[in-house]
Amino acid sequence: MNSHLEKRVMRKVTLRIIPFIMLLYFIAFLDRVNIGFAALTMNKDLGLSPAIFGIGAGIFFIGYFLFEVPSNLILHKVGARIWIARVMITWGLVSGCMAFVQGTTSFYVLRFLLGVAEAGFFPGIILYLSYWFPAARRAQVTALFMAAAPISTALGSPISAALLELHGYLGFAGWQWMFVLEAVPAVILGVVVLFYLTDRPEKARWLDEEERTWLKNTMEAEQLSRSVNKASHSAWRGLADRRVLALALVYFGTSAGLYTLGIWAPQIIHTFGVSALETGFLNAFPAVVGVIGMVLWARHSDRTSERTWHVIIACIIAAVGLICAGSVSTLLGVILALTLVNLGISASKPPLWSMPTLFLTGPAAAAGIAAINSIGNLGGFVGPTVIGVIRQQTGSYAWGLYFVAGLLMLSALVVLWLSTSQRKVQNTDLTHPETH
Repeated sequence: MNSHLEKRVMRKVTLRIIPFIMLLYFIAFLDRVNIGFAALTMNKDLGLSPAIFGIGAGIFFIGYFLFEVPSNLILHKVGARIWIARVMITWGLVSGCMAFVQGTTSFYVLRFLLGVAEAGFFPGIILYLSYWFPAARRAQVTALFMAAAPISTALGSPISAALLELHGYLGFAGWQWMFVLEAVPAVILGVVVLFYLTDRPEKARWLDEEERTWLKNTMEAEQLSRSVNKASHSAWRGLADRRVLALALVYFGTSAGLYTLGIWAPQIIHTFGVSALETGFLNAFPAVVGVIGMVLWARHSDRTSERTWHVIIACIIAAVGLICAGSVSTLLGVILALTLVNLGISASKPPLWSMPTLFLTGPAAAAGIAAINSIGNLGGFVGPTVIGVIRQQTGSYAWGLYFVAGLLMLSALVVLWLSTSQRKVQNTDLTHPETH
């Protein structure tokens, strides 16, 4: 009976929550990285050098870093429904304002403000999933949610490229139309969130009483279990936990890889002489492979209850792809290399994000997840910025891509270290329980 009830509840919760939050992340990611397609014409219109573009594209993550933790703590306090709606509406408005950039200063300011506006969305959703799904199911549902990022690239690339073709309509450049039209869904969906999202299982009127009670009791029992196992609870404990800092370093490398793809891949492909529209379709293929690989890899991670090697192997695959992307000299070779990068980056995320909620709960989970995301996302500043500077100095993307590959290898090593140190602590607990 319990097994049947569990399947019924999880099916209802999954169908209610996952498609909707995937849609939200699809729009969020599109507004975050459409700058990569805008650059195909915007940089020339505004006189932005590769270094200026790289810094401006990456400065988004400085605003994100500064406001991520407080934003997630507010979400934990006021509820996901109100706070996610606020995030979406403000980021939609700021993203639309990108159409009115006049030069370097306004470009930097608006990218920074976009990071401030969006701070809290991604870690807020990760925290939100921990309210609704038991740990054993979390990698797979996280994968479904995060699949929206490569899907956004796959579908958004040709859409963004097509919107560039509106150049000159009503006197506006194509990149201006792209920013405005792709910002509108964020504002609309922000309003929808207020009426659709449910903060906690006990408020879910779309579950019957038996289903609601089972889910509430199950999640409370899991939280209590983490309490007994000395999981961190307070916000300060979550921020100070060395495992949080280690995972933030891991995420730093994967973020550098992700935003290297999102921001620079269209321009790398475009250097082979293809049109903007052709670039859009070519950039979509690696992302499609990334989606499939992410879901299958996360399912395997859940089925085997193994996280460490699922993250390590994925990081290595992405690093190899970046090295190949910097070394090959044909369009086909670059597309295949970028496919490897997409596959590795996408597959690493769900098992990685299943780790923090295994040892954090309550305010510590809100603060810890936000800290991992905010510190880790600084990789989204460092990766694109370094590539822009190196591109301007050398005329090549190669050494910038090698640099990001090195960050991903470092991520793999940190995961291995973290796993080894955790096993040592667990063995000590078993051998000397009286010391704890």
